[in-house]
Amino acid sequence: MGSEKTLVIGMFGFGVVGEGLYKILKQTPSLKASIKKVCIKNPHKKRSAPADLFTSEKNDLLFDPEINVIVEVINDSQAGYEIVTTALKNGKDVVSASKKMLSEHLQELIELQNTTGKSLLYEASACASIPVIRNLEEYYDNDLLHSIKAIVNGSTNFILTKMFEEHLNFKEALLLAQQLGFAESDPTLDIEGYDAANKWVLLLAHSYGINTNIKEMLFNGITQINELDAKVAQAKNQSIKLVAQAQKLNNGKVASFLLPQFIDANEHLYFVKNEYNGVVIESGFADKQFFYGKGAGSFPTGSAVLSDIAALRYGYKYEYKKLNQPIKAELSWDFHLKVYVSFEDIKFIPKEEFNSIEEWHAGNERSYLIGTIPFKSLFQKNWWKSNNTSLILMPQCIVEDSQISELKKLSLSLAGLES
Repeated sequence: MGSEKTLVIGMFGFGVVGEGLYKILKQTPSLKASIKKVCIKNPHKKRSAPADLFTSEKNDLLFDPEINVIVEVINDSQAGYEIVTTALKNGKDVVSASKKMLSEHLQELIELQNTTGKSLLYEASACASIPVIRNLEEYYDNDLLHSIKAIVNGSTNFILTKMFEEHLNFKEALLLAQQLGFAESDPTLDIEGYDAANKWVLLLAHSYGINTNIKEMLFNGITQINELDAKVAQAKNQSIKLVAQAQKLNNGKVASFLLPQFIDANEHLYFVKNEYNGVVIESGFADKQFFYGKGAGSFPTGSAVLSDIAALRYGYKYEYKKLNQPIKAELSWDFHLKVYVSFEDIKFIPKEEFNSIEEWHAGNERSYLIGTIPFKSLFQKNWWKSNNTSLILMPQCIVEDSQISELKKLSLSLAGLES
C-alpha cells in the first residue's frame, strides 16, 4: 500500500446515511478527508449543513479534478450505476452503499476497476456496521470456508423480534418498525427478502468467489410468518429469523439460500435481536467466529462508509482472490432441505414433492408438517409462497443425497409402513 493521501470527497445523497457520514467526518479531523460538494435532488430542502455545500448538478462532482473520491449513498440503483461507472472512468475511487446496484452489476464493476486501476469499496452495502466483507477478503482469503450464516436485514429482524418478545402480529410489528424508522413507508424490498438477497449476492462473491444474482437464488421474506409459527417456535425453545446461508457440500459445491429459519436457543444468531445483524463464519482453521452489530441507522452505516474512506488513504482495493481462483466454486441444486410448512388447506400442499414427511399436526384453523424436500423443487415451484402457506427451515436444514435413504426409512417407520 502507498503512503497516506488526503481525500477530497464528492458525495451523492444526503439522506440518513449521507447526513450521518457528514456528521462523523466533522468529528474525525485526523482522517484527512473532507467533503467538498454534495449532490442532491431537491436543492430547496432544508438541511443540517451550509447551503453552499450542495449542488443539483452531478458533473460538478464527477468532473472536478480536485475531488478524488466519490461517495454514492442514494436509493436509485440506475442513477447510482451511472455515477459509479463515470467516477471510476474519470480516475476517482468510489465508496458505495447501493447493494441493489452492486449486486446487479458486480462482474462489470470488477472489470472496470481492473481497467481503470481505481478502487470501489462497499462495506456498508452488506451488514452496515459489521466489517464482514473486509474480513472475508483478508482474514479468510486462504482459509477453507465451511459455511457462512447471516442475518443481514435489520428491518425484518426488528419485526420478528417484536412478534416473539412482545407478541405483536406481523402488521403491528411492521407499523412499529416504520414509526421508529427501521422500515420504509413502502417496506416491500425488506419484508419480501429482496434487500437481503442483494446483500447476499455480494457476500457470496467475497466468501466463496461465486458471482450470481437474485434471479438464480432461492429466497423469501417474512410476510407469511404467522402466530401459529411463532407458537411452535416458542414451544421448541426456538426463534424465527430471516437467515442467509451458504455451506460447502461433500460434492465440493456450495448450497446457498435465504429463507426464514427456526434458530435454537444455543445458537449465536438466536441472540441477534431488533435492528441488529449477525454473521457466523465457520472455517477449517479459524473454526467458528461470530460478528455482531447494528444493521441499520445513520451512524452505524455511516461508520462503514467511513471505514472504506479511511482505507482509500492507503490505496486499499478488494483483490477478489476467490473470484480469481483457477478452480471456481459452483452453486449446487443437488441437495435437500428439511422444512416446516404451515397451511390452512392441505390441497395446496404437494405432498408428492417431499422425500419424507416426519411430523404432521392437524389444527382447526391451521395445520403443519415437517419433512424433507429437494432444493430444486422449491426453486422451480412457488406453491410455498401462496395460499397463506408458510415455509420455514428447520435448524439443521441441509440434507445431502447420501442421507436421503435413511430419512425415507425413518418416515416409513413413523408411519408404521416399514417392512
